[in-house]
Amino acid sequence: MQQKGAIQIIEWEDLDKRKFYSLGVFMTLTTRATVYPASLIRTRLQVQKGKSLYSGTFDAFCKILRAEGVRGLYRGFMVNTFTLVSGQAYITTYELVRKYVSQHSPSNTVKSVVAGGAASLVAQTITVPIDVVSQHLMMQGQGEHLTRFKTKPKMMLAASKRRLTFGQTRDITVQIFAADGFRGFYRGYIASLLTYIPNSALWWPFYHFYAEQLSLLAPSECPHLILQALAGPMAAATASTITNPMDVVRARVQVEGRSSVIETFKQLLAEEGVWVMTKGLSARIISSTPTSVLIVVGYETLKRLSLRADLIDSRHW
Repeated sequence: MQQKGAIQIIEWEDLDKRKFYSLGVFMTLTTRATVYPASLIRTRLQVQKGKSLYSGTFDAFCKILRAEGVRGLYRGFMVNTFTLVSGQAYITTYELVRKYVSQHSPSNTVKSVVAGGAASLVAQTITVPIDVVSQHLMMQGQGEHLTRFKTKPKMMLAASKRRLTFGQTRDITVQIFAADGFRGFYRGYIASLLTYIPNSALWWPFYHFYAEQLSLLAPSECPHLILQALAGPMAAATASTITNPMDVVRARVQVEGRSSVIETFKQLLAEEGVWVMTKGLSARIISSTPTSVLIVVGYETLKRLSLRADLIDSRHW
């Protein structure tokens, strides 16, 4: 077991894998359901021209809630639940690559950067098609004029909640395939990799760094889980601020059907100025704060609950 400051890092070989995966699915689904509204708001803010629809995160929340109800904040959520697969792939890749890198480098920073980047590469390959469909669904309602694809009128769909949910998903999926073929589901893939690989590669080392620094400042009896819960959002805010410009480009490429990351970047700068790169940043940080707390508390608790029986008494919470 490697130590970072006073906090012990639970590694892959310390885990009971059966417990780890069964509890992990529940943790991932709960986290996604909690933070999905903030993701929807962030997407709409990033895609709108200037401030044509919403003036900010709180304004978007109020307008969506007033015009579309709670359901409006969860547009596309059902199809987004398929990202549970990518979530498990991310966790597995991170832990396995971290274990592999440890054979070549004892540095926790090196292990975190390499494993975080590799995990994001694998997860995004699975996630991007789901995100493409989900984001077009997010833009329905008040934001439907900003997307190329529209769902059919609800006259026949309203009779069935199941038909409403999956009928709209089918509408969008068919339209994407008809317009762009299979490649349409991977629109923005490069932009996603350029956003999320650095974000993930930055988040993990910053997370361990902040946790280490907090452990040095806190009383020795302070629960490690509290320190880690504080370190998570600090790392998320740092990584989100650094990678937000590419996240704006990614959202525009996927929703507006653009083909070039570089041209999209140039056009955004020309049309809306340098401040366009901060679009959705507050929503991203607001969503990443509870997300990071939930992920960190859930993930570290998951790892502790999944410890091998012979190690349970040796780990301090």
